[in-house]
Amino acid sequence: MLERARVLLLPLRTRFRGIEVREVLLVEGPAGWAEFSAFPEYPPAEAGRWLASCVEMGWTGPPPMLRERVPVNATVPAVAPGEVPEVLARYPGCTTVKVKIAGESGLAEDVARVAAVRAAAPGAAVRCDANGAYDVAGALAAARALTADGPLDYLEQPCATVAELAEVRRRVRAAGLPLRIAADESIRRAADPWAVVRARAADAAVVKAAPLGGPRALVALAGRLAARGLTVTVSSALESAVGMYAGLAAAAALPEPVPAGLATGSLYAADVAAPREIVDGTLAAVPVTPDPDRLAALAAPAAVRDRWFSRVRECVAAGALN
Repeated sequence: MLERARVLLLPLRTRFRGIEVREVLLVEGPAGWAEFSAFPEYPPAEAGRWLASCVEMGWTGPPPMLRERVPVNATVPAVAPGEVPEVLARYPGCTTVKVKIAGESGLAEDVARVAAVRAAAPGAAVRCDANGAYDVAGALAAARALTADGPLDYLEQPCATVAELAEVRRRVRAAGLPLRIAADESIRRAADPWAVVRARAADAAVVKAAPLGGPRALVALAGRLAARGLTVTVSSALESAVGMYAGLAAAAALPEPVPAGLATGSLYAADVAAPREIVDGTLAAVPVTPDPDRLAALAAPAAVRDRWFSRVRECVAAGALN
């Protein structure tokens, strides 16, 4: 595997999830190109699921798909409100918008960013993602402020723990606030993803192919979550154009076409291939082949490459492919 692997540095347009450059490992297997891009802080046991997804896509291929195109949401990073129209222009036809909040900017700027989204995309469903940044009191304050001028589709991972999510959901419902609670990290990074269900901590689940071990694992989990009454959104783990195929394939394999958070290619200033074209708010669930010139231009230094090769070996040693 490693003899065919390429490690790349992909610059982002805007700081996202605390990073400005995304490191990815790409490899061409018998079923096509695939990606391993677990974030650097993830230990081998967790990163191993990302490696399993890479092997599935490169050596087995995607699961059977039910549709050729996947509806997607627009993604607005933590930009100034005045930049929102420019960001949304990259997402033609999208009727759902996900807005990053609770980063370095304060709540007032987050509210202004959401207001700018509502002004630029009247009638769009708005999702806000806090990445677990709030405590219960902060989440409730944000929920009230963010819904003062209109409902949210959902507030994603407002708090870090399942107990906090459950308390926020209970109090949001008691207050009659017009939003649902969605869980992301509490499912994909948890030792027990079913704790969210048992605690009635969420109305919706945000799931990602690579962190769950691949598209087949995602489809299986999504079916069980839907049976418990949760709606399921497939989302990006900030993959390259190559890696995004795993999420698109998973979303295309689900029975309900919920707008997916998979149109994140425009977050990159440079990628390994041209971004998939958004047509009427949808993306084609098709693989892409890296451009050889881009592979050369974006190649990581030897030290970074060797670090990623070591990560692969550590994941295998931890049982990732067993």
